[in-house]
Amino acid sequence: MRTLTLLATLLAVLAGLYNYLDARLERFYIFEPSQLHDLSQRAIAAHGNDTRAVVNYIVSELEEKTPGSHLNKDEEWVFNNAGGAMGAMYIIHASITEYLIIFGTAIGTEGHTGRHTADDYFNILQGAQLAYVPGSYEPEVYPQGSVHHLRRGEVKQYKMDESCFALEYARGWIPPMLFFGYADTFSSTLDFPTLWATSRITGREMIANLLKGKI
Repeated sequence: MRTLTLLATLLAVLAGLYNYLDARLERFYIFEPSQLHDLSQRAIAAHGNDTRAVVNYIVSELEEKTPGSHLNKDEEWVFNNAGGAMGAMYIIHASITEYLIIFGTAIGTEGHTGRHTADDYFNILQGAQLAYVPGSYEPEVYPQGSVHHLRRGEVKQYKMDESCFALEYARGWIPPMLFFGYADTFSSTLDFPTLWATSRITGREMIANLLKGKI
């Protein structure tokens, strides 16, 4: 009986803490969706379809204007398999409440977005993304320079027909999203070296940002 009481008390405390922090998430963010969209559009205007130059433009400006040393400037690319889709990503920032990555593939992919505990903003840098929701007879089309906002808790099918790269920004609770990112490793790919690389980079960046006071 005492154990049940302790567990109930612990759950109540954790639930209260979660609700308190969830209502105040805005104060933990260091990026703004509108600013990242504007930056993406200016990078495209400056470099067109030279995606490497577009990415360098984005990272260089973020380095200049982001307060504190919260960015990963080493362009460490790793494969990413999630929801049946496959691409590669470069993690620019990872913390408890935000992540910012370059995600894409040069040959196209398709899959499930996942249902997440964060809002996701997919700024198309090259190519185009299609999205579909049940009941619709037409795809949502997101061309170069646009942004696809997947709201927290929503889910879609998505497709990148050919080469497509994006600046992807998520804000909300990031750790629960990792389960979606890891699931395909255990159910399909068995690519444990990539799982380790993803975990190492993500963990390193999250811990480093926590030590700097960035939740």
